[in-house]
Amino acid sequence: MNELISDEAKSWIGRSAEPLLVEISRRDIVKYSIATEQQQEKYLKGDEAPPMFMFGALRPLVPMDELGPDGIPPDSFLPELPLKRVMAGGTEMQFHRPVKPGDKLIATRSLHDLYEKQGKTGPLIFAVYNLSVENEDGELVMEEKQTRILR
Repeated sequence: MNELISDEAKSWIGRSAEPLLVEISRRDIVKYSIATEQQQEKYLKGDEAPPMFMFGALRPLVPMDELGPDGIPPDSFLPELPLKRVMAGGTEMQFHRPVKPGDKLIATRSLHDLYEKQGKTGPLIFAVYNLSVENEDGELVMEEKQTRILR
């Protein structure tokens, strides 16, 4: 297979994006819980966020005209690669403590790996990210390993 990942792109491995600070409100938890039809009272009252709440809480808020054709904002933390169509490749999440209203969380994403594979319809590039979310006291709240596939 030809090398699709340039040395410049490989130099991104180990880099971290600018940390993102997110303050969690009870209202955001309640809105998310209602929208996702949560059943547990602790979620519906906003006392604790459901586990998948963080997935949306860390998404950037962008105008509709800045979304890609798939409805997702472009990823600014991706090196220049020859394959442009980005697809979800899987995620593994580990929760260390519940997210509560008033939490001030700091999320840091780093590029863990870039590698190539040959798929049925052509070459693929896999970008693997690690996400670490801590509270302002440095206590680990959540870790996520996310894989994106470019084709």
